[in-house]
Amino acid sequence: MGIVSVRNLKKEYGDFTAVDGISFDIEQGEIFGFLGPNGAGKTTTINMLIGLCRPTAGTIFIDGIDSIKDIKKAQSIMGVVADESNLYDEMDGYDNLCFCASLYGMRKAEREKRAKELLEWFGLKNAGRRPFRAYSKGMRRKLTIAAGIIHKPKILFLDEPTTGIDVESARQIRSLILDLKRQGTTVFLTTHYIEDAQRICDRIAFIVNGKIVKSGTVEELMENAEKEHIIKLTLNDNANGIKAELQRHFPTIRIEAEEGNTCFISSPERIALSPLLQYLDKKGISVFEAKEMRPTLEDVFVKVTGIEVNKLHKEKEGGKK
Repeated sequence: MGIVSVRNLKKEYGDFTAVDGISFDIEQGEIFGFLGPNGAGKTTTINMLIGLCRPTAGTIFIDGIDSIKDIKKAQSIMGVVADESNLYDEMDGYDNLCFCASLYGMRKAEREKRAKELLEWFGLKNAGRRPFRAYSKGMRRKLTIAAGIIHKPKILFLDEPTTGIDVESARQIRSLILDLKRQGTTVFLTTHYIEDAQRICDRIAFIVNGKIVKSGTVEELMENAEKEHIIKLTLNDNANGIKAELQRHFPTIRIEAEEGNTCFISSPERIALSPLLQYLDKKGISVFEAKEMRPTLEDVFVKVTGIEVNKLHKEKEGGKK
């Protein structure tokens, strides 16, 4: 049993099942990613783990504590960072951190020292005396994470940590999460940013419609995908216009067309390009580039869940989880 052990966890709202009998373990000191589209059940799951909502069925043990029966004891070893900040706009960064530390019963000298340490570590020392309302989105996110670890929790729950912030702030936050792991903190994070999960998570679970459909390390998830061969073709004509005809003529390979003049050819066997090129040439279509592609975690996610890439990209712009 890891630091977190979840068995047959379920949450129903009337006739709607938000989380449908999921089970997973999280090992001490690892970063565990919960990856799925909006509405998949990510936030509902994290809310059950941290005690904000009660499961309909199932068990949750955190560091050996039955957190459904004794949530207060479990919460004492948790840090929680929601997808929206709960800090106070009128207070400055330093006072926000000190106030959060006081809620965990930290003494004045201890919380002031810890607040200064975190402002320095998170690159917010110069902003420490500025009101929180004056912080950029990236700075607000960093201070919210700092508040979540003010009491040095054993496990940190992060809900969508890099959503809605700039690229540089997202990079800094990923670096901070990896630093926490190096210090021994266990991290559970929900995200629909596949690249975040691939860069920093030790293990990942894909959740869709309230069910875990696949889980494992990045290497394990990629293992089967790497057996598939993919070639990207750049044409001098609209790829969608030729897709159906190509698929009929070459039924043993899979053909996907993007908007514009790009299509992807995939097969479990190595792909013989010559027949494809000759066929396209007869149709008066030139191939400007043929490039072998290595599969990504995004490819694995799309294959396992059936959720199209463009839908995932749209969900990154925001929306209800």
